[in-house]
Amino acid sequence: MLDLNSYPLWLILLVSTAAIAAAAEAGRQYGLRNAARGGGGLGALEGAVLGLLTLMISFTFAMALSRFDGRRQSVVDEANAIGTAGLRARLLPAPINADSVALIKDYLQIRVEGARNNWSDLERDAAIARSGVLQEKLWQLAKQAQARDAGMVPTGLYLQSLNEMFDNHEKRLAMFRDHVPNIVLLALYGFALVGLALAGYSDGLDKRLIRLPIHMMGILVSLAIILIQDLDRSTTGFLRVDLRPLTDTVDTFANFKD
Repeated sequence: MLDLNSYPLWLILLVSTAAIAAAAEAGRQYGLRNAARGGGGLGALEGAVLGLLTLMISFTFAMALSRFDGRRQSVVDEANAIGTAGLRARLLPAPINADSVALIKDYLQIRVEGARNNWSDLERDAAIARSGVLQEKLWQLAKQAQARDAGMVPTGLYLQSLNEMFDNHEKRLAMFRDHVPNIVLLALYGFALVGLALAGYSDGLDKRLIRLPIHMMGILVSLAIILIQDLDRSTTGFLRVDLRPLTDTVDTFANFKD
C-alpha cells in the first residue's frame, strides 16, 4: 500500500492538486458529451459524495489536531519531568549529584535534537538507543545513592522523578509514532477525486464555460487534506510542535551553580 508519510508534503500537494484537477476536467468533458445527447444530471449523488467528503475531512482533521495537541503536551510533560529530575539530582551526595546532572544534561540534549532535526529512522533509532544507555547509567547512579542511605528523603524524591522522566520518554515516543491511519488519508484523496469528478460532470451538463470555480474547489480540498497531513507529522512539516519547554529547561540547567 502507498505510504503517504514517506513522501514530502510539497510533492503530495502538487500530485494531488493535479490529479483532482484532471478528475474534475475529465468529469466536465464527459458531462459536455452527455449534455449533447440529452443526458440527465447526478445532483443527488454529487451532493452525497461531496457531503461525505466534507464529513471525512472534518473527522480526520479532528483526529490530526488531537494528536498534535497530545504531542505538544508530551513535550511539556517531558520537559517538566527532566527539569524536576535535574533539580533533585543536585540534592544527592557528591560526587553522584554532579555525575547525575551531567548525564541528565546529555539526555536532555538528545531529546531536543530528536524533536528539532528531521532524522531518518536509523538516526532516530540510534538516538533512542543512546537515551536508553543514559537511562541505565542514571539508574545505576541512583542505586548507588540509595545504597549509601536508603532513608534519605532527597534520594527517594529523586528516584520518583527519575521514574517519571523515564515514563514520559515512552509516552512521548508513543505520541510521536501515533499518526492518522494511512488508509484514512488515501480514502480522503479517493473521495476527493470522485467528488470533484462528479462536480465537473455537473458543470459539463450545465455547459458552464468557466472552469475556475471547479478548479478552485479542487485546490481548496487539496489544501485541506495537506493541512491534515501537516498537523499529523508535527516534526517534519510546516506546523511543528513548540520545543520551547525543552529549550527553556536547557537554559535552566545552564544556570545551575553546582
